[in-house]
Amino acid sequence: MTKTPSKQVFLGTFVHSKSAQELDSVRNGAVAVDEAGKIQAVVRDAANADDALTQALKETGWQMDNVQITRASESEFYFPGFIDTHIHASQFPNSGIFGKSTLLDWLHTYTFPLESSLKDLTKARKVYNAVVRRTLAHGTTTAAYYATVDVGATNLLSDLCLSAGQRAFVGRTCMDRPGFNPDYYSDASPEAAAEATLATIEHINKIDPQHEIVAPILTPRFAPSCTEESMSALAKLQKQHNLLAQTHISENENEIQLVAELYPDSKSYANVYDDCGLLNSKMILAHAVHLTEEEAMLISQRRAKIAHCPCSNSSLTSGAARVRWLWDKDIDIGLGTDVSGGYSPSILEAARQALLVSRHVATGAVAAQQERCKLTVEEVLFLATRGGAQVVGLEDKIGGFEVGKDWDAQLIGWTCASDGDAPATNGHATNGTPAAPRQEEGNMIVFGWESWDDIIAKWLFCGDDRNTKSVWVKGRLVHARG
Repeated sequence: MTKTPSKQVFLGTFVHSKSAQELDSVRNGAVAVDEAGKIQAVVRDAANADDALTQALKETGWQMDNVQITRASESEFYFPGFIDTHIHASQFPNSGIFGKSTLLDWLHTYTFPLESSLKDLTKARKVYNAVVRRTLAHGTTTAAYYATVDVGATNLLSDLCLSAGQRAFVGRTCMDRPGFNPDYYSDASPEAAAEATLATIEHINKIDPQHEIVAPILTPRFAPSCTEESMSALAKLQKQHNLLAQTHISENENEIQLVAELYPDSKSYANVYDDCGLLNSKMILAHAVHLTEEEAMLISQRRAKIAHCPCSNSSLTSGAARVRWLWDKDIDIGLGTDVSGGYSPSILEAARQALLVSRHVATGAVAAQQERCKLTVEEVLFLATRGGAQVVGLEDKIGGFEVGKDWDAQLIGWTCASDGDAPATNGHATNGTPAAPRQEEGNMIVFGWESWDDIIAKWLFCGDDRNTKSVWVKGRLVHARG
């Protein structure tokens, strides 16, 4: 990981969410970042980049010879780092592998065997290095990770995130219910689950005492995998250590029926978590596809958060979550890739899928509500950044470019079309001479007449990791495309 210079000034165009409805674009801007990775000054709309630099140095009182300058080109802009509010690091090798399964079959056929195999730490290191590298390459500066039941493998994931510089919440997956979990992959008891979870908390507290980069997160897999006793024990740990928690809710209709059978004394799926003391402002609930009106109101009252995972919900035929309906109930929502139920580690992909899924929701709505159901480019990029920051409780620290926030950012670039972009056949130019190799820049091509709104829309729909040139977390360069 590249060493952070004492001070940095970034120059160019900056784009971030001003609100869910509006993107703020700053041309000829400057952002000054101190040695701790915090933004100390923001200069807007200067006459040119050099003038922006002069203003930033004047505002901070810094000297030029003690500052590293990073200049974005005319075909680049800075955007806040993406926040993945729901991803299973241990399932990364299974990305794109879900066959014809629905959720419960998929767990037993693909997921549990893979996760249990990661007790082999050599294999776990290979998997976890890959997922951290790939998510960083896609601009994910913060991730809420599920690991496995194994303490050693979970601790290894924490170590690797800290070493790579990716901001991460790492959770040991708790699952102690006999009969549902396979015998080869389960906690022995509620007491064993709590004890193993505490061991991972203590490890993270040792390697990152202030949780500046890596923090523990309590992780009951979901109600069918857990007993009421183990979830109640985790609720006690949450109060003792003031930690986030994460789980799943109402992803699949068969799952909901199973929860009703396993927890007959609870009024609903949401009430299961509430009865155990886990439904609170520090709980991240993934999916929320089939919530009832009463459940949504309870989640809103408890200030619990939602991780919307559109790729996974489509891949596993789970359904389409109603984001506008949840927002109307004042529920904070972020995006999750849900690898490997989701096929891609890219939050940009999750954002475009969220927009598309909202259109499917609209087709099933009454005519008067169809347009309201649709999410906009601005709204899904908000979910990917500021919305995610709200979900993981870091809205005061990340998600935008304001003074006092950490510099968690990505530099986005694109291909500019030119008169020389003639088609080639079989690697040769049309005149029969060998074609000069062109740098791979992805599918996002800008012709020069587009507005900034157009460019951002092109990035959302056509962009991928080839457009992510550099990534920073707390001011540290953690990824650079060669």
